[in-house]
Amino acid sequence: MAFARFTSKLPRAPLLQGALLAVLCQPVCAQAADDTLLPYAVNIHQTPMQSWGPGYGIYIGKGVFITAAHVAGRTWLTRPKIAIAGSEYPTRVVKEGSFEGTDLTLLSVEEALLPSRLRLRRNSICTDPPRPGQEVVTIVPGSTVRSHILAPDRLPVEARSRFSTVIADVARTGNSGSGVFDVKRKCLLGIMSRKISRSQTSAETGKSETRDVAKYFVPAAEIAAFLPANLRF
Repeated sequence: MAFARFTSKLPRAPLLQGALLAVLCQPVCAQAADDTLLPYAVNIHQTPMQSWGPGYGIYIGKGVFITAAHVAGRTWLTRPKIAIAGSEYPTRVVKEGSFEGTDLTLLSVEEALLPSRLRLRRNSICTDPPRPGQEVVTIVPGSTVRSHILAPDRLPVEARSRFSTVIADVARTGNSGSGVFDVKRKCLLGIMSRKISRSQTSAETGKSETRDVAKYFVPAAEIAAFLPANLRF
């Protein structure tokens, strides 16, 4: 009987160890998985450099990068460059949107000039629409931050119809041009476009205050429609 009790406990040790390892691995493994997306993130420099600092962009593949249209600006004037690890690359404009229209611009760099870690990469566009509560990760050069999709009813009424694809964590996540990726599928879910704010009266001062409540991103469906057919991976 004693021997039977002893042997019955043997399989439980590996199970407990596995469960413990899984718990300990969660934050570390999640960060490692998110970090695999970092090579896609780049900076966008206008010429001369914009006063508010470098913007962000995401590599699509075949030498093409996507950013928010207002980050690149009016390209005939700003002559935007792609900046990767301290090196700047001149660009050709593939397609230019607008801040009040589709806030996207596509820029290309001669593929042979790019670092080898980028040349063979292809960035897939998500096919499923974002859903409230969905976990996402925002990517900028050197940094990843997790967030989640907010339901449109969390937005001011006047913003709900036009800016319905939004994330939380306004202060921590990437700004205009940064990428929003699906955590599980690692596909591109959107490109960050702007903050959504709400005006309210302070109970303490009685004055009107503006508070950021969410960040809107151009969703994957609009990105797919904006991309030329040869770039829809």
